[in-house]
Amino acid sequence: MDIKKIYMDADALLEGHFKLSSGNHSQFYLQSAKVLEDPKTAKLLADELAKQIKASGLQVDTVCAPALGGLIAGFALATALNVRSIFAERVDGKMTVRRGFEIKPGEKVLMCEDIITTGGSAMEAAAVVKELGGEIVGVAALANRGFCHREGSDLQTKPNCKLPQDIPFFALADFTFEMYAPDACPLCKDGSQAIKPGSRGN
Repeated sequence: MDIKKIYMDADALLEGHFKLSSGNHSQFYLQSAKVLEDPKTAKLLADELAKQIKASGLQVDTVCAPALGGLIAGFALATALNVRSIFAERVDGKMTVRRGFEIKPGEKVLMCEDIITTGGSAMEAAAVVKELGGEIVGVAALANRGFCHREGSDLQTKPNCKLPQDIPFFALADFTFEMYAPDACPLCKDGSQAIKPGSRGN
């Protein structure tokens, strides 16, 4: 499956000057919402991701996604795995699990994002799940920005990856775009203004 082509066909691989959630800048941005707005494509991608997870033998009771970006991917993956789907969300800047969702002690939870960059949001949500008694058994995403090693990839984990190394990380493809600190961004030096797309921007 050519994930890059799917993103390009959906106009979801954007080129320009972007400010990422991490605060860094990049010439490229993956807008997964544009891919997931088509239910058939969402199902196709989730089914493919579910194949990897099932083949690994990982036992999953529940998929938990950080809102807002991971919501659709998480629900689609839970459907493909035939397990429960819940989500975590920010309230006053703090990640929380609410809306009546309960987690049983020892419940095996797979964290799911649309895209994993460093995995910070997924791990914030995972910490809440663990506080409620859940066991984090893995992380899954449609796309990997290349900072964390995923199952089946030769990419090595970089120092800024926040995913734990003792659980598996599943994703469909690696997208290794250059990122720049704002004070070292060549796009800024050329005079262009960074825009902030995605669920925390426009």
